[in-house]
Order: sequence, then structure tokens, then C-alpha cells
Amino acid sequence: MFANGVYLRTGQIIGYKSRRHILILRMASCMIQRERPKVGVGVFVMSSKHPNCVLVGRRKGLHGAGKYALPGGHLEFGESWEECGQREVEEETGMRLVGIRYSTVVNAVVPTENYHYITLFVQGHVDLQHMADPTNLEPDKCEGWNWVDWDRFLPLEDLFEPLRLVRLQGYNPFTAQTSLHLV
Repeated sequence: MFANGVYLRTGQIIGYKSRRHILILRMASCMIQRERPKVGVGVFVMSSKHPNCVLVGRRKGLHGAGKYALPGGHLEFGESWEECGQREVEEETGMRLVGIRYSTVVNAVVPTENYHYITLFVQGHVDLQHMADPTNLEPDKCEGWNWVDWDRFLPLEDLFEPLRLVRLQGYNPFTAQTSLHLV
């Protein structure tokens, strides 16, 4: 409830007592703070069956719909980056990874979508003894998975913001020598 019987729900007026309260309500809705940034993990999935390629899928849903992204998702409480990467790849594709390690990080902000994520990237190779090719296990979130050559990658305007920023920073998961592992 807001000021003498005026109710707020996502910036809409539900009920009011006077025009003055409507003005106050409109001013208050302009001052609503955005959420804090969230932490995401993106995964460069590589395979010896697909040299110099990473796995990408076309997103469905609220943020980045129609854009291409790597497998990934939210870092859960108490989870390491590597554990998150493994879990997300298994949930989304059914594949397991080996040799998972830190790759890079980006600060992705899209104010028009109220989107702000710190995205940590990890990379790993497909465990060919388990499952060699991806299955789209979340068709409500992804149109499907494809292997894309890193040197002949998709146009920047077609990429989900965290992946677009990785490309802009010039990062290459096939040549990067990263030994960083923070605890």
C-alpha cells in the first residue's frame, strides 16, 4: 500500500483516494530501483568431433530471445563455476564435460531489458564416452543446438549480450592460456 490507500503493483494504479495521490504514485514509480546484478555462467562446449567449434543455441524467452548463446545459466548458492557449467550443460544438452576450467568474464548490461549479469565463462570438452552430440532438453528455452566454427562465427548482432561481449574483447577459447582459478 502506498500513501492513504493508493496501491502499487508494478507501477500501475490499483486504487486511489485523490488526484494528488496519483501524482505521488507516478513519481514513486519512476524512482523504483533496479535489481542488483545477477551471476551467470556460460560454457564453451568443445568436442574433438567438431574441431575449432563451440556449441551454440538460439534463445527463447524474456532476455535475448532469438539471439545465439552458449549453454549456461545461474550460479546456484555454494556452487563452483565448474560445477555450474557441468550442471547447466547436462540439463540443457544431456552431455557431460571433462577438463572444465575458467575462461573469461564479462559485465553485460542491457538497460532497456533491465538486464545486468556478471557472466563467468568456463570451457570443457565433451565426454565422448557418455554422449557425443547434444539433445535439446529444454525446448521451451532453446530452439536447438549447433556446432559453430569460432573463426567463422555468427554476426555480432545475432549474439546474446554476454557472448557478444566475449567476441568484442577478442577472447578465443582455442588459443587462450588461462590458469586463473579463484576460490
